[in-house]
Amino acid sequence: MSKPKVIAFYLPQYHPTPDNDRWWGKGFTEWTNVGKAKPLFRGHYQPKVPADLGYYDLRLPEVRDAQAELAREAGIYGFCYYHYWFGKGKEELELPFNEVLRLGKPDFPFMLCWANESWHKKFWDKDGVGSSKQVLVEQTYPGEQDHIDHFYRLLPAFKDPRYISIDGKLAFMIYKPLEFPEVDKFISLWNSLAEKEGLTSFYFIGFSFDPDSEGKKILDVGFDAVNSCRLNRNSIRNLGWAFRKALSLLLKRPRTTKYKKYFPKFITLKEKTDSQYIPTIIPNWDHTPRSGYNGDLITDCEPKYFKDHCEEVIEAIKIKNPDIAFLKSWNEWGEGNYMEPDFKYGKGYIKALREVLEKL
Repeated sequence: MSKPKVIAFYLPQYHPTPDNDRWWGKGFTEWTNVGKAKPLFRGHYQPKVPADLGYYDLRLPEVRDAQAELAREAGIYGFCYYHYWFGKGKEELELPFNEVLRLGKPDFPFMLCWANESWHKKFWDKDGVGSSKQVLVEQTYPGEQDHIDHFYRLLPAFKDPRYISIDGKLAFMIYKPLEFPEVDKFISLWNSLAEKEGLTSFYFIGFSFDPDSEGKKILDVGFDAVNSCRLNRNSIRNLGWAFRKALSLLLKRPRTTKYKKYFPKFITLKEKTDSQYIPTIIPNWDHTPRSGYNGDLITDCEPKYFKDHCEEVIEAIKIKNPDIAFLKSWNEWGEGNYMEPDFKYGKGYIKALREVLEKL
């Protein structure tokens, strides 16, 4: 029996880009929001300060190597890099992964998740109770030739020996599978192109925050599996949710849920028994550096509770095929969603996951 594999989502936002300079100001990176975050209520753990790696710059190969070493220490199998292709050759945040390919290091497995959604800039009204959205860059699907160009743009990655396979197929995730027009034709085309280039076919995974209502639809259009990420408001909504939202807007306090109460809802019978539903491990969550008080967050995200969550997920997937779980995320600091060491817990999350995996 193989050892279960945990693949961590990886955000490549930690380096300046011309577009981010133009939209948000010179030198903007994810650290800009992280560094200026403030506690919004008594006991609110903000700001979150990175420890071992500091406020790193992903243009540096030494940083990427150190990240891989920490991931190995945690027992993580590989990274799932977010990939941004908006159509007609328009990309964003591509530099770190391009360097991983060009340099051949770190020698650490990887796959890609196409984060196929438009980027927006929000404008709040004077009372902070509503917003309008300005499109910064629009996600488009220009047609077959663009899909071909996209495939060949990524062909060096697919041919790289570090690229992750599932059931002998190239793993590729699409973040918004049901917002992709004629995605079934895309799937067929890319599989044909893979065969033409002497590669195996793809193992297509559709990401979903709501697998109960979206899962079957995703599978029906040709995906091999669904990545169930039950980190959304629907997971904690109840009859009092509307009242909680109204109260939070009035008091200017984000809506909170304790991790110990929430984490058992991250995995259900579907993820435990159905091989086409891949669960997600979630260490923590706090979106307030990006959204302020107008959002939900999980409090008391202590490594000891995270370890309990890991045990439940690993126990479930070790008897499944594929025996895989995704972890959201390795380094989404602006969402308070990370495994990397911080000044409060140190390597607590890394040690918790490692201890669970070492028992196998």
